Amino acid sequence: MTTPFICVKDVTKKYANHLALDNVSILVPKQSIYGLLGPNGAGKTSLIRILNQITAPDSGSVLFDGESLSQKHISHIGYLPEERGLYKKMKVGEQAVYLAQLKGVNKHEAQKKLKQWFKKFEILGWWNRKVEELSKGMQQKIQFIVTIVHNPDLLIFDEPFSGFDPINVNLLKEEILSLRDKGATVIFSTHNMASVEEICDHIALINNGKKVLEGSVMAIKQQFRTHKYEVFIHRNETADLTTEGYEILEREQVVDGSERWVLRSAIQDNNELLHLLLKAGHLISFREILPSMNEIFIQQVSKSKHA
Repeated sequence: MTTPFICVKDVTKKYANHLALDNVSILVPKQSIYGLLGPNGAGKTSLIRILNQITAPDSGSVLFDGESLSQKHISHIGYLPEERGLYKKMKVGEQAVYLAQLKGVNKHEAQKKLKQWFKKFEILGWWNRKVEELSKGMQQKIQFIVTIVHNPDLLIFDEPFSGFDPINVNLLKEEILSLRDKGATVIFSTHNMASVEEICDHIALINNGKKVLEGSVMAIKQQFRTHKYEVFIHRNETADLTTEGYEILEREQVVDGSERWVLRSAIQDNNELLHLLLKAGHLISFREILPSMNEIFIQQVSKSKHA
């Protein structure tokens, strides 16, 4: 892992009789997209509130780029909460400028930057309209823009794609990736596992206030590999398919006369497995079927419930 930008160490938070976070530690690498995952009530929002200094931990510590998290870091953070809200009666541009000024951007610079973003998101024509005249998706775009307009070092997005159609989801994904590439560190909380696989570099899974998993997306998928493979092969008719090396779980004919197999291997070494498969015929393609983040999420949450 690269240098951590956010270091959460042994953080505990309790509300009345509810333990929201139980000795949680995570490391968010600098200039990465970090997925904060977990079912409803897992503790994600409590952790996000602590990072935004809305609340403080009962115990434990948080470091922001090597320094103890403090009020001076607020201007370096952009936060898009899941529950959004704009002043319905205010004009769009007027409100966006006001919110940018709260983040420390002067009025002239705010107008300039915001109009550039509004043009990019194709909503410049709505600058002088009231917020109540906008669709939910257009309001979401404005709040996304206001979150990033002051070029924060840390961006925290809580379900940022909620309410967007597929075209605008892709637009936001591209912008989030671009912000990371330009130097921002992104914490991304979502229930959409497909989005996690597409844009996250690292993830932490929290359940019942405890960290269940943490690491790079690929390392975690490898950790839970089941040694299943998809193979396309022109099979040798005389080949003996009864082997102790692998078990064919699915087998079907393909249009070109080849066969598609899904198999589970008892062999740890892929090269050794390939050598064995070549005895069965001419190999066209070979890939390991790694579990999806959705499958891992369900498995680990179910497991931790019964632990």
